[in-house]
Amino acid sequence: MNPKDFRTLASHVEGPVLQPGDEGYEQERTGFNLAVQHRPDVIVGATRAEDVQAAVRFAAEYGLPVAVQATGHGYSVAAEGGLLITTGRMSGVEVDPAAKTVTVEAGVRFEQVIPETAPHGLAPLNGSAPHVGVVPYVLGGGIGLLVRSFGYAADQVRSMDVVTADGSLRHVTPDSEPDLYWALLGGRDNFGIVTRLEMGLVQVARLYGGGLFYDAEAAPDVLQAYLRWTAGLPQEMNSSVALIPMPDDEDVPEPMRGRHIYHVRIAFTGSQEEGERLVAPLRETAGPVLFEMLRAMPYAESASIHDDPPVAVPFLREVALFEELGEDALATILKHAGPQAPVPCVVELRHLGGALAAAPAHPNAVAHREAQYLLSVVTLLFGVTEKDTRPVLKGLFDALEPWNTGSSLNFMGHGENAGPEQVRTAYAPEALQRLGEIKASHDPENLFRLNYNIAPTGNGAATTS
Repeated sequence: MNPKDFRTLASHVEGPVLQPGDEGYEQERTGFNLAVQHRPDVIVGATRAEDVQAAVRFAAEYGLPVAVQATGHGYSVAAEGGLLITTGRMSGVEVDPAAKTVTVEAGVRFEQVIPETAPHGLAPLNGSAPHVGVVPYVLGGGIGLLVRSFGYAADQVRSMDVVTADGSLRHVTPDSEPDLYWALLGGRDNFGIVTRLEMGLVQVARLYGGGLFYDAEAAPDVLQAYLRWTAGLPQEMNSSVALIPMPDDEDVPEPMRGRHIYHVRIAFTGSQEEGERLVAPLRETAGPVLFEMLRAMPYAESASIHDDPPVAVPFLREVALFEELGEDALATILKHAGPQAPVPCVVELRHLGGALAAAPAHPNAVAHREAQYLLSVVTLLFGVTEKDTRPVLKGLFDALEPWNTGSSLNFMGHGENAGPEQVRTAYAPEALQRLGEIKASHDPENLFRLNYNIAPTGNGAATTS
């Protein structure tokens, strides 16, 4: 390619077209996870669906692999060369209160949606961190704050506009394009780039929620108490527990400074009185509470429950799902990633089940609806190297193999943790085969491969690459 080629591309795009060395290139390529650094040959900062079409056609003409980035939370592999499409400028949000739906463009974050839906007593099925991009989160399944109450966010999708590998823009519904609809919801950007998505909202105006905080040294059995407490809870109770190594820093509140803290997160969709009654047994058995922040709150304040920091950081993450979880598995988690771990680990156990098990009104590729718990382990790459960190996570997840039943694209890691074997664990075998066949139909050259990749296959045995 020569400069004339890029000028031709730029003439068809309203947003910026950037090459290495251009002003703005470094900022444009950088996403939320600083451990993964895209270095594409060219970046297209899309402002509209037509920009995405022009970028995809250009990539196809020159044989460039395509990556897409909304916020950069769900990185899989870095783009070394190729073409990167950033969608953050596509920020339109339209709420239909009567239909209880919201339509978003490709770069919208949940923090842009919730203020628009909350005045109507409606809520999206967002994750715990509202600064995450809506479209990639939903296409990955969407295991969110209210997952037990309402299930996967992907199950709420009504329609999508998607640019496929031939550069065409398709309006996809479960009736008009059932195969592509099925594959996109669970297969993410393997089949095209979604530029617009319409999804249902739920009738939730308020929650009883917040957190219970424990000193892990004074209350070492919180994980066990949490596991016992979750048995038999109604699906209106959504919760998780995180074990967090708090830095010895003056910005950290004194009761938590320099300690390992258990943070139990609560999001109950029923009344405050019923929520207090359901939480009481955990409060009584988990150990001495360091402090608590539980209250009735408007849904617009639900981000305070997890209080996920919005600051971009380098991190490594891995995930496992469990249909059953017992004392042996908990002991394994603490042995490898607890307070005595060789590198600091943030461990979170999410209670699933409830509405997650329900079949969607329109089938999709999202799997593992029978899972009861999700384990996410994150290591922040501050003061430690990735070389030091990877063996810790590998040791933990190797040891958890007897109980591990799969994974989720919403929490899957990057690089070596996003390879073919890991991607396979996110799907049922028959679904993976069908995904490979649909990929062969819509993207036979695997143009969209800088992702949690599903390779095209025509021989009946889907593979990943």
